[in-house]
Parts: sequence; C-alpha cells; structure tokens
Amino acid sequence: MAVTMIFMHRTLRVAALSVLVLPITAVALAPQAAADAGAPTRRMLAQLKVAKPLSIRGYSHRRFQPRWAHHKGQCDAREAVLARDGRGVRRNAACQAVKGVWHSPYDGKVLKSVKQTDVDHVVPLAYAWRSGAKRWSQAKRRAFANDLTRPELVVVSHSVNMAKGGQGPQSWRPPRRRYWCRYATSWITVKHHYRLFVTRQEKVALLNMLRTCGR
Repeated sequence: MAVTMIFMHRTLRVAALSVLVLPITAVALAPQAAADAGAPTRRMLAQLKVAKPLSIRGYSHRRFQPRWAHHKGQCDAREAVLARDGRGVRRNAACQAVKGVWHSPYDGKVLKSVKQTDVDHVVPLAYAWRSGAKRWSQAKRRAFANDLTRPELVVVSHSVNMAKGGQGPQSWRPPRRRYWCRYATSWITVKHHYRLFVTRQEKVALLNMLRTCGR
C-alpha cells in the first residue's frame, strides 16, 4: 500500500510539472515562428536572377499603359482598385469614384477625397522596363500595368506616390516602417510572377525590409 501511494505521488508530481512546462515551451517557440514569417518570400527572392539594370532608352508610359484597361462594363482597372481599396465608395454612371474614404498604407494618411488618391504600381513601370519588361511584347506590358490579381496596384496618397516616382527599394521605401514587410513581399511576388530580375542593391534592400516581418 505504501509503495502504491509513493508511485501515485510521483505520478502526480510529473503531471503537474508537465502542465507547468507547456506554456513555457509555447512562449519559447513564438519568436522562432515570428522570425520565419518572411521565409516563403525570401525563397522567392532567392529564385530571382540578379543582373544589372537595362537601359531606360525607349521607355514610355504608353509602352505599358496608353490607358487603363477595361475591367467590367464601363469600369476600368483603376476604378476597380479604388472600389476594392476604399470604404463607402460611390461611383457615377461612368463608373468613376466620386465619394469614399481610402487609407494610404505607405504613409498612413486617411484620404477623404478621390482627388487625394493615386493608384500606384508597386513595381513602377519604368523600373519594370529596366528589370526585363523592355524585352516583352506590348500585350504583356499592358497586362502587367493592369494586373488586378497580383499585388501590383494599390491606392495611396498622391503626395507619397509623387515622392516614390519610379524608384526601387534601394532608393525609396514607404515612410511607414510597419508597411515594409508587406511592401517588400508585394514587390517580390510581382517580380517573381513576371520573372523580372533584381539588382544586387535592390536585393539587399528587400532582404533588409523582410527583417521587419513578424515584428
């Protein structure tokens, strides 16, 4: 009887210790999970060719986008993005947004007028040209400029879009550091899909931005 009681006492102690250890283990694993948040994107980045930029010679916005492509009915790709990214968006008979509220993820501004908005190409058209799009057909460049499937188009404030211009991440990054992970992920996703190459400096900048993922 005494032996049985001792065995039961030891069993209960082991069970109690196991319960205490579980939360500690879960806490210990959390930082590792956060550290791996950008791992899939880093793998995509590793698959991109690293090369020197092509010449800007021959580039024109019209080589990509003489106008926004039609999406549905009278709605073009720009209006589709404004409706997707805004709240309470109202459109006129021509499918143009006339009212709504938009949040600019690059700088955190709340935009209460469509006049304050721009639809930004995450990978700028001029930058894509120098990353390999120079060699594409006109049809492929047009599809790139109006892509509603990949994270290439986003509503931002006019002022921040003007500041960005055609620059890559080695020269310009969103003022909101909290958006760096999303921005780098979008940039890499687009380039990976279209098999555009990156420069060495661009790759380093993207890797640095991915370090903010999970923070």
